[in-house]
Amino acid sequence: MGIERLGEELIATLQVGPVEVSFDLPAVAVSLFVTALLVAVSLWLRRGLPREREGPLSRRAGFLAALLEISRSQLVAGFDEPLAKRILPLTTALFLYILLCNWMGILPIPYIVSPTQNLNVPMGMAIMVYVLAHYYALRTRGVRRHLRSYLEPNPILLPMNIVGDMGRTLSHGFRLFGNILGGAILIALAPALLARAAFLLPLAFPVGIGLDLFFGIFVGTIQALVFALLASAYINLAVSS
Repeated sequence: MGIERLGEELIATLQVGPVEVSFDLPAVAVSLFVTALLVAVSLWLRRGLPREREGPLSRRAGFLAALLEISRSQLVAGFDEPLAKRILPLTTALFLYILLCNWMGILPIPYIVSPTQNLNVPMGMAIMVYVLAHYYALRTRGVRRHLRSYLEPNPILLPMNIVGDMGRTLSHGFRLFGNILGGAILIALAPALLARAAFLLPLAFPVGIGLDLFFGIFVGTIQALVFALLASAYINLAVSS
């Protein structure tokens, strides 16, 4: 296993027989950190749940109930109750994971960037949503009904339906990747461009901080919500179409 510097990135290369696997080391490290943080917070909240159904709610249990209620109203509102119960944990976990990954990009630590700037991360999640959408559709509607939906309204449209299905998955991943990467590029370029003009040099630092907070917190939150909303919508569409 070797590590090399590629521009501002650290690329780790792992040789597995004849196959060489390369991955972005900071993106993987931040992804694992966010995952561990979510697991730790989940276990901490779980310990606050009452052991008896009619027992008094603790502060942690009240916070968890409020979080789930907000997630239900925002992510699965109007869905059939059985489907909403099945996909609510998934969409909530997607939102929280992407949210924390996006927020990690504002930390002023070398090599610490948002993992969603790496195309593999958002595209991997988009493919996961695609697979789960078909899984829930097959489980709910059966194999024959689900496959028959690709022949509607006319069997001649089968290639177009397949292309549209795959295109929706690609746009799902590229939308998140493009918005986060575009914000990171603007954050990097704007202060440098302002610093080239002497009379604008005092604005370079506050503009950089402002853009960092705007794209990191506000845009990062919006993109996490959009990705989770689209995930729930795609699953609901596959099940009910």
